[in-house]
Amino acid sequence: MVEIKWTQLALKDLEEIEGYIAQDSHAYAVITIEKIFSRVSALAKHPLSGRIVPEFENKNLRELIEGNYRIVYFIMSSKEISIARIHHSARLLK
Repeated sequence: MVEIKWTQLALKDLEEIEGYIAQDSHAYAVITIEKIFSRVSALAKHPLSGRIVPEFENKNLRELIEGNYRIVYFIMSSKEISIARIHHSARLLK
């Protein structure tokens, strides 16, 4: 199994996502964050399951899609991945 590490930026993204959604529905905010965590946890067994991020075409920079969010992660080694950002799909990825 691969170890999953979260960057500070990704954790901040989660806080902002939860805060934004919670303005309308606290329950939906919790559900959304749980879905993102669930999706990320699957990477421990299947780190190559995400597609290569098309904007960068780097085989180690990949993403999973969960609802309206792109979970961008970097394969550091065969034993570690780093969750880089949680990005809303309507926004440009820089």
